[in-house]
Amino acid sequence: MNRLSLNQKTVNGCTLPEAVAACVRAGVPSIGVWREPLHEVGVDAGAALIAEAGLRVSSLCRGGFFTAPDRAEVLADNRRAIDETAALAADCLVLVVGGLPEGSRDLPAARARVADVLAELVPYAADHGVRLALEPMNPLYCADRGVLSTLGQALDLAEPHDPAVVGVVVDTFHVWWDPDVERQIARAAGRIASFQVCDWITPLPADTLLARGMMGDGHIDFRHLAGLVAKAGYTGDVEVEIFNADLWREDPDVVLARVVSRYAEHVVL
Repeated sequence: MNRLSLNQKTVNGCTLPEAVAACVRAGVPSIGVWREPLHEVGVDAGAALIAEAGLRVSSLCRGGFFTAPDRAEVLADNRRAIDETAALAADCLVLVVGGLPEGSRDLPAARARVADVLAELVPYAADHGVRLALEPMNPLYCADRGVLSTLGQALDLAEPHDPAVVGVVVDTFHVWWDPDVERQIARAAGRIASFQVCDWITPLPADTLLARGMMGDGHIDFRHLAGLVAKAGYTGDVEVEIFNADLWREDPDVVLARVVSRYAEHVVL
């Protein structure tokens, strides 16, 4: 249990102080922070709050959206996100790379732009001691959120860079379906910056962004994936990140209790 982390999206109605307090009450030792609630309290105040609670920061979510039209603003916002990651001493900055630009159908061009922007950000991240974590997303989100659809694509993009500066996210929701997932997780040895868990539930809701379920409520074999990630050498936190409207309406302490029990039942090796 000392590797369990709560991603803030799992208790989306909570402010950062409320999420930190809930983690402390539940005995969860780490938190994945989102930038918007961090900004509400201020970066320095948020970092102090987390440190005083004795929590680690497993990730900052999120940077990326490299395919947006204003490249200068994309770079500026991601540099701010790198600064915030350093201030929190977070393990990584999660990058959701962005979908197709409006009106475009050119996936290769969008992916090439992601590679170009990443290369521009790497020196800044290295100078600040921050690890960038490319998150491949389920193909469901290719058009509007993430043109990297497989772990293999994310690794191809990461490999020209120092593994200490550019890694990848293994999120069970996004990779469980991939027939090549075993080989790609093995290939990711030394590059896994974050391991996130939640379940794939059916039927999918109308808003597919909110299609994630609590571990054990869907179709994913968590222990199989956790074993592959462990074999690849990952020893960091295991972050529970669930986008689910029904869950967000529940009492956060009830949600945390279920996170702890389901993590023990379905994920821990």
